[in-house]
Amino acid sequence: MEITEEQVPPILQRIRCGAIEGWWTVFKMIKFVLPLYIIVDLCKAYGLLDSLGVWCAPLMELFGLPGATAFAFIAGGLINLYAAIAVLAPLDLTPWQVTQCGVMMGIAHNLVLEGGVLSSTGARGGVLTLCRILLAAVAGWLMFGMQVLGVAG
Repeated sequence: MEITEEQVPPILQRIRCGAIEGWWTVFKMIKFVLPLYIIVDLCKAYGLLDSLGVWCAPLMELFGLPGATAFAFIAGGLINLYAAIAVLAPLDLTPWQVTQCGVMMGIAHNLVLEGGVLSSTGARGGVLTLCRILLAAVAGWLMFGMQVLGVAG
């Protein structure tokens, strides 16, 4: 079906609709990001984040990341990437560490919801979710190796 000029709304109407939808999207994101950012910042200020990060440090050291970044991976895996960003923001990571986390979370994010969607299509959601987690770990480990070798970061 071909779209004719009569079917396309005027440019001002399209801009107005886009701006309204954009603001609603920003509002939806702020509902997740702002409270998580404040909670993580308070936990950091009172030393709770460091205490809990000690438990996760052995695992995160495999990737050259501080233990507290584990909470960002949990938020990204269980909620979404915006929640993960809210957790990462107050952690004072290097640009390379942020990139490394972004690559890993880009591969393995929103695991519960997407695993369910995959299962509903007849795919093996659990197996594919595990593959995503393992691929994210391999990518993070390789990026850490690149940093150690001085190739990047």
